[in-house]
Amino acid sequence: MRGGLHRGLQIFVTLIGTAALSACDGSSNTYVPPPPPAVRVAQPVQEPITLYFDLTGNTAPLNSVDIEARVQGYLQSIDYQDGTTVTKGTKLFGIERDTYQAQLDQAKASLASQQASQVGAKQEYDRQVNLMKQQVTTQTAVDSAKATLDEANAQILNAQANLELATINLGYTEVIAPFDGTVTNHLVDIGTLVGVSGPTKLASIVQTDPIYAYFNVSESQVLLIKDMLRKQGRTFKQTDLPSIPAELGLQSEEGYPHKGHLDYVSPQLDASTGTLQVRALFDNKDKAMLPGLFVRVRVPIGHNEKALLVRDDAIATNQLGSYLLVLGKDDAVEQKQVKTGQREGALRVIESGLDPADWVVIQGIQQAIPGSKVAPEKIDMKTQPAEAGADAKATATTQ
Repeated sequence: MRGGLHRGLQIFVTLIGTAALSACDGSSNTYVPPPPPAVRVAQPVQEPITLYFDLTGNTAPLNSVDIEARVQGYLQSIDYQDGTTVTKGTKLFGIERDTYQAQLDQAKASLASQQASQVGAKQEYDRQVNLMKQQVTTQTAVDSAKATLDEANAQILNAQANLELATINLGYTEVIAPFDGTVTNHLVDIGTLVGVSGPTKLASIVQTDPIYAYFNVSESQVLLIKDMLRKQGRTFKQTDLPSIPAELGLQSEEGYPHKGHLDYVSPQLDASTGTLQVRALFDNKDKAMLPGLFVRVRVPIGHNEKALLVRDDAIATNQLGSYLLVLGKDDAVEQKQVKTGQREGALRVIESGLDPADWVVIQGIQQAIPGSKVAPEKIDMKTQPAEAGADAKATATTQ
């Protein structure tokens, strides 16, 4: 019992002595800063690219017209199904034709009558001419026969015109498709009297293959193109348009999958908007595009053999515009204001403000503060970003 108490007293004295020695050696606790945050950096990609104007516009049909009844009568038939795609010349509507068939028959009979009268007038004129040669008639009789023949010839021309008019009116009783396209729903029903006080709209037909895309180019872009052409010693010609490619993408599509070419450029700028209207033509055999859709359009304007590209998600913005975080001296982070250009997949063109030798922070951007040091890991610019879960885990570990 006494031995255990003595041993415990020795341990206590030893601990007190150790604490006293620690307090007397002059050392104190100091703050140890955390290691610099880990980031990934990469140099910009330098490669040749085609320069584009990225624009927006709307699609429009190649042809779109109203189908109208041009003659009066009761609608007898609707020969298509609403929304059907038809070919040129397909019968769409039928208007009663009995009256117009009778008018045609009447015009034919009138022509036959006039032709018979002309034959008689010609015979009489020939007879008077022969009698005049025999000096057994007067010049007055010859002139009268000639006038009668001329009148008969004129009546034939009039009868032929009436026949053509009757044929045309009879043809109007069959309303046909003027071109290949899709016909809208019918606006009148069978039995309706149409064409009473003028043409009656029956439906519309729209041709969407190929399809137009209209878009506007700003005044500054127009001047830029003209300056580029001037430097190349070229001038713009409307005949060159089919050779200028254009690409189109819908809001739901990635990139620009639809290929076409320019088709029309307005000869003057719109003074109210300061823009120039341009039109492109695209194939639409699969009917993927409908008239009136909002679309993205891009048109090539040049080529850059040594363009600098960085990851688009590495670009940030502030009140001055776009900027990148780059490595400076002693791995300190610096901020560089840059001018951005078009996007190329996951990369974006940097038009100015960046050097090819710069190391751009592309991962761990939130931990990279301008002026502070970082622990950089150098990778390739085209390396895919780490998964979100891995990034979150790394952030939690750093914190």
